[in-house]
Amino acid sequence: MSNSPGLFLTILAFALVIGPLVFVHELGHYLAGRLFGVKADEFSIGFGREVAGITDKRGTRWKFAWLPLGGYVKFAGDMNPAGQPSAEWMALPAEERAKTFQAKPLWQRAIIVAAGPVTNFLVAILILAGFAFAYGINGTPSMVGKIEPGSGAAAAGLKPGDQITALGGRGVETYGDMVRFTQLRPGETVTVDLVRGGAPMQLQATIGTRVERDNFGNVYKIGQLGIHASRPVLRQVSLIEAPLVGLRQTGEIVRMTIDGLGQILTGRRSVSELGGPLKIAQVSGQSLAMGPEQFVFLIALISINLGFINLLPVPVLDGGHLLFYAIEAVRRRPVEPQVMEWAFRGGLAAILALMLFVTLNDLGAFGVWKNLAGLIG
Repeated sequence: MSNSPGLFLTILAFALVIGPLVFVHELGHYLAGRLFGVKADEFSIGFGREVAGITDKRGTRWKFAWLPLGGYVKFAGDMNPAGQPSAEWMALPAEERAKTFQAKPLWQRAIIVAAGPVTNFLVAILILAGFAFAYGINGTPSMVGKIEPGSGAAAAGLKPGDQITALGGRGVETYGDMVRFTQLRPGETVTVDLVRGGAPMQLQATIGTRVERDNFGNVYKIGQLGIHASRPVLRQVSLIEAPLVGLRQTGEIVRMTIDGLGQILTGRRSVSELGGPLKIAQVSGQSLAMGPEQFVFLIALISINLGFINLLPVPVLDGGHLLFYAIEAVRRRPVEPQVMEWAFRGGLAAILALMLFVTLNDLGAFGVWKNLAGLIG
């Protein structure tokens, strides 16, 4: 039975997740620009027509727009989507032009662009570091304690006391490492590296599939090998070590994201699992209903994904700008304006198509198309 958190709580949670994360992302761009003396004309949360705003003493317009699905900082001199100098930029007085984005050296422009995603990663690292310091981390060793009868581990010949060192060629040190690896790979056959009685061994194991349904009616397919931990270990983390733990956990989540995308691209995982804004809103509402800890952890996850997605080498995203800056650094001259323009048009079309696709996916997951088919039939 589904326990929906309600429309109001869902909308509130979505705003509490997306609004602050977009703000800190754009704040990263803004502060890096300030550091290098670039004037910001606009700082917008949302796209489209302005709903409310204020202009500060530096001439920056801070505003909210009616479509709250993103945001942007418009630097002086950044007069087109591709960030190319224009005749209008060339006509500016020298003193004014020196404060523009395009007047800055390539390395400064690259730092300004990269600062947004980096800020998202820093937010996640701080959140995860806080959790590690407050609650400790799971340090349970990757030793087999008990084997689930009929499981992939049992069929592979794993035994209690085996020390697992790698799964699918990827090193594991803790039980948590094993769980994270297997959860994403239901039905896959992997090589298990282990040490038994002091001797290294290799076995082939097929990861089983467990279907779970949460309190909100969401159904998940989760991979499990059928191994129980030998002895649970909760390790306390010092204030000095906590940021390193947060950094490591952020890296693990990025790796899981890359694994998931790779599985979708290779057909091992259905594209129907891709979610968009509606899915984020739904999960945000559910997480808020489950309590502040779950909700803050979700903010860290989405912040990591926001940073990761923005670093993809797709024109119109930060990663697309960085790609062209890298090409410019190698060629020692900018990419031709017409090439940039067409690339950014193509990138925008691709992003819009993806947004449409994931929104249709979300509507399908909510049963909209099934209900419509029932009405029509």
